[in-house]
Amino acid sequence: MKQFYPEGRLFRSPANLNACASPAALADAMAKEHILEARALRATGTHDLWVDLGCMKGLIPREEGAIGIREGSVRDIALISRVNKAVCFTVTGFSKQDGETVALLSRRRAQELCMRQYVDLLQPGDIIEVRITHLEPFGAFCDIGCGISSLIPIDSISVSRIFHPSDRFCVGDTVRAVVRLRGEDGRLTLTHKELLGTWLENANTFSQGETVSGIIRTVEDYGAFVELTPNLAGLAEPKPDIYAGQHASVYIKSILPDKMKVKLIIIDAFDEDYSPQPPRYFVDDSHIDVWEYSPHGCPKSIRTVF
Repeated sequence: MKQFYPEGRLFRSPANLNACASPAALADAMAKEHILEARALRATGTHDLWVDLGCMKGLIPREEGAIGIREGSVRDIALISRVNKAVCFTVTGFSKQDGETVALLSRRRAQELCMRQYVDLLQPGDIIEVRITHLEPFGAFCDIGCGISSLIPIDSISVSRIFHPSDRFCVGDTVRAVVRLRGEDGRLTLTHKELLGTWLENANTFSQGETVSGIIRTVEDYGAFVELTPNLAGLAEPKPDIYAGQHASVYIKSILPDKMKVKLIIIDAFDEDYSPQPPRYFVDDSHIDVWEYSPHGCPKSIRTVF
C-alpha cells in the first residue's frame, strides 16, 4: 500500500522542489503522474486556483480543485480556503495564456490517486498519520492524505472527557490516529484514545505520595475528577470554590489498579491558559486489532475491538 501524506508534508521536500524547478522536470512529473505540492497564490472570482510553481505559474481549474466540487457535494470554501497554503496536484498539461506558458494542474486527480492507492485500502485498526485541519465542538477534522478529510469524534480523542477538541489539539498539529469505521459513502471515522496508553500504562508513570499537575474536568458533590493524563483521571476529595477547566496541583493519595481508581487531594486550583501538550503515544505498531484499557482482573472492562 503506497503511503500518501496530508497536504503540506511534501512542500519543501527535495524531490518536490526538484520536480518544480524547471518545465522539463514538471513534464517528467506529468509523465510519471507524480503528486507534487506548491503554494496557492490566489483564487479567481470563479474559484480557479493560481499556484506558484517557481519556474512558472500553475492553474487548478475549479472543477479540478477537489473530489466532489464538480458533483456539488463539496462546497467551494474547500478551494478558496487553500489560498496561501500548500496544495497537492498532478500536472495534466501545459497551455499558453497571454503569451505565457502555464502548467495545468489537478488537485482532484491527486485525491483520486490517494483514494484508490491508499484510503480505499485502509482497514479498521490501521494506524496513520493525520494533520488537524479544523476543530468543531463535536470533533476534530483531519487531513488523512492529499486534503481528504476525516473526523475524530470528541469522545474518541481521549479517555478523559474534554469540553472541546481544542483541549487536546491545535489546528496544524500532526498526530497519529486509528481507522475506526468506514461509512457507506467510503468516508473514514478515526479514533485517537487507543494510542494514548491503557489505565495501567498511564498509572505506572505516577507514584503514591507525589504531588503532580492536573486539570479539573468535572466537579460533583462528592468530589472532582482531575485529569492527570489524557487517558487517566482520578477522583479528588471535595474542595470549595473550584470548577471545571481549572489547572491544579494534586497530591496522589493512593493508586488502586484492582478498582481502576486514583484517589487525589487538590492542593491548589487556579486559572491558566496552557497550550495542549503533544500527545504521548504508547503504540509503535502500524495496526492494532484489540485495545484493552482496563487492568487485568478489573471488574469493569473497557476495550475497543477493530
